[in-house]
Amino acid sequence: MGAFIGDITEQFEKEKQIKYLLYRDSLTELYNRRFFEEEIKRLDTKRQLPISIIMADVNGLKLINDSLGHEKGDQLLIKAANLLKEVVRDEDILARQGGDEFAVLLPKTSNREAQKIVLRIKRKCRETESDELAVSIGIGVATKTEPEQSIDQVLKEADNEMYQNKLSESRSTKSKIVQSLLNTLTSKSNETKEHAVRMTKLAFDFGEKLGLSNSQQHRLSLLATLHDIGKTTIPEEILKKPGKLTDKEWEIIKDHPERGYKIASSSQEFAVVADDIYAHHERWDGSGYPGKLKGENIPYLARIISIIDAYDVMTHKRSYKKAVPKDRALEEISDCAGSQFDPDLAASFIELMETE
Repeated sequence: MGAFIGDITEQFEKEKQIKYLLYRDSLTELYNRRFFEEEIKRLDTKRQLPISIIMADVNGLKLINDSLGHEKGDQLLIKAANLLKEVVRDEDILARQGGDEFAVLLPKTSNREAQKIVLRIKRKCRETESDELAVSIGIGVATKTEPEQSIDQVLKEADNEMYQNKLSESRSTKSKIVQSLLNTLTSKSNETKEHAVRMTKLAFDFGEKLGLSNSQQHRLSLLATLHDIGKTTIPEEILKKPGKLTDKEWEIIKDHPERGYKIASSSQEFAVVADDIYAHHERWDGSGYPGKLKGENIPYLARIISIIDAYDVMTHKRSYKKAVPKDRALEEISDCAGSQFDPDLAASFIELMETE
């Protein structure tokens, strides 16, 4: 008899485990979309009215994944899930819908009460603003008040409102994330901030000499600030290594233009310089990286910034090399015109620096 009861208990535990896996999201341990959809059907009754639905979408997840890696992205999702869990009530159904999206089903809850929960979510998000991984969530709410209303339509309304909200909040979130990435880079490699400031000043002067339009000047300035943003994922010990890099370390370094391209592309505000970031280590003769682009196939602003970058790196001390005098740096740029640099731009840059 005891063995029989043991078997039943084991069977019951197995079934419980299967049910748990069937209805739970493995990353956040919240309910999953499947469970949410079944609960909507079950609770869509007159007795549960009004029924409110909150749709929530984590802002900036793609940018975090592209810049800091999927592990950090997962941490952000878990943090957002825990934040939502703290705010919703025991009787509410909170589920991860997949990707960066969550949903809350609130039976017997008016729109006004649901809006109070939204305010609590926003307040909680604000408390994370100074964290390394700040949580920002786009939110939409809709309520079913009459039995004849379609619950699917209510879900769609909440989703549409969330999407509108996300559009307005996402841009500032991405700007904050990029700013925080730049700060991370500065703390990882001490010369970065000063390097970007000097480059922005040089870029403005060179842009003026070349007769760039106002919008090109703005893009060049943005490029000077963001060109190395792909280095945020490179370990500090590689960025600050005083000796020669190993082949493996060099491959890691060479990956940064592509990473920078991904980071810039995922933000509407910075996408204008994504192609230039990708190409800022290409060479005029086609021997650069990552795309081995050649001559005028290299974007114009990338050709400009590569000269400014090389000049600034040569004339300022780095952990792995001493600074060289200005005239020696200009001589080097002249020697590399036609191989590393656009020869016309190199000549204009030398002319600019010699008149200063």
